[in-house]
Amino acid sequence: MAASMLVQRTATLCCAFKGISRAKAVLPVNCRCWFVLQTAGYNPKPLKLDLRQPYIPDKESNKTPEWQKTGRYDRKLFGRHGSGSGVDPASLWPSHEELEKLIAEEREWHPPLEVLLKNIEAKQKEETEKRLAKEKLIAANMAKMPKMIEDWRREKREGKQKLKEEKARKAKMLAEARERFGYNVDPRSPKFLEMVAEIEKEEKKKKKLLKRRLKEEQAAAPPAAHS
Repeated sequence: MAASMLVQRTATLCCAFKGISRAKAVLPVNCRCWFVLQTAGYNPKPLKLDLRQPYIPDKESNKTPEWQKTGRYDRKLFGRHGSGSGVDPASLWPSHEELEKLIAEEREWHPPLEVLLKNIEAKQKEETEKRLAKEKLIAANMAKMPKMIEDWRREKREGKQKLKEEKARKAKMLAEARERFGYNVDPRSPKFLEMVAEIEKEEKKKKKLLKRRLKEEQAAAPPAAHS
């Protein structure tokens, strides 16, 4: 702090001398003499600080900045001035909590060689397990591939057959509607839709009767003789 005040005073004097040297070229002789006399008569106030002694902030004073009351600043003072700083070296040692934090940070960022080797081994093991699992999944899917292809082809054939049957059924319905009404009917018309609903109802009834007849025939048939 004392050094900074001294530097400020020196800078002020330098600026004053620079201003005087610049004014010499434009000011008359009388003004120059006045500046010289004023400069010669300058008597700055002496510094209240003793630069021969280290600056030790008063921690009890309200004028002392808070950052000069911290343990970090005490460590800096002791590092510069040693025992002349008046700082107790025992107070510079980290507390139990700070020491545990430093140890935890050291373990996290600079783990021992044994821990590094274990971490590398665990990572390699995990990558190997992932690779084997992926290869196993690929092999299982490849084994299922022929059946999946066959199922896809069968579904495609069934879809084509179903579409063909739907077209044939629609054509049959249109022909029956033309025969019933005597003219071509729009498949979107209410007449055609009613006719289709009626035919579907009759077909369901026929299927139900056929199913019941088959059940009755099976019940009436004699049981097969056991050898």
